[in-house]
Amino acid sequence: MTESPPAPLFLPSEGIHNFRDYGGWKGADGRSVRRGLLFRSGQHVAATDNDLALIAKLDIHTVIDLRGASERSRNPCRRVEGFSGEVLFYEGETTSAPPHMDVTPDMTTAAFARERMTAVYTRMPQNPAMQVMFARYLRILAEREGASLVHCFAGKDRTGIAATLLLHILGVSVEDQLAEFLRTNAAPTLPVLRAQSVPGIEERLGRKLDEAGVRALLEVSPDYLDAFHTSVAASDGSLDNWLSARIGVDEALRQALRSRFLA
Repeated sequence: MTESPPAPLFLPSEGIHNFRDYGGWKGADGRSVRRGLLFRSGQHVAATDNDLALIAKLDIHTVIDLRGASERSRNPCRRVEGFSGEVLFYEGETTSAPPHMDVTPDMTTAAFARERMTAVYTRMPQNPAMQVMFARYLRILAEREGASLVHCFAGKDRTGIAATLLLHILGVSVEDQLAEFLRTNAAPTLPVLRAQSVPGIEERLGRKLDEAGVRALLEVSPDYLDAFHTSVAASDGSLDNWLSARIGVDEALRQALRSRFLA
């Protein structure tokens, strides 16, 4: 009989989108991914004082910020006062989005959004900046004590892939990796992300997004994750080959991560 998936643990944030613990899944050797150590979210530019008080209780020692330099400059994150941990980030741009945002008059914004998001996931595994950050993310998790938080702008694309990679290494099934990826669509804080992103997107497009277009941009789809895996297979044959060749995941790192995060 198939086991029920772990209950999603969204944290009651006010100004942070998609803030959750992504542990609890069944991993290698019948063990489970530990809770209370692995957190993911969108950016913290609108974090409230209550949000910061919540974060302060989580014993987070490491923050992995997957945003690029221009994103961090436009949206400086609020951090817990006196935070003594480490914030890791890339000195440059990390976006995997196509360079232009053209939508033709005969194209619905939903079709445009799906096409754009598919391109993001297709480009991401070949993006040198993201390869560097995924490698840093996995190595720092194996090395540092305490909990960690990984985030990007929306907490769903770059962050979603980061979480997927770790769960894969920990032996979580493909079905459960997808289930964790899709939990983003159940986040109770979509209005936070909508307010942070939709006005700017509409300004660049020069037109309003319909509701289907908004959801295609702000949520995730199995097709997006499929595009990532298809791109990986095209370049390296398999996800494990890609992790080894592009991210530097060897057996020692794999075992270190399993030792630390499986119980």
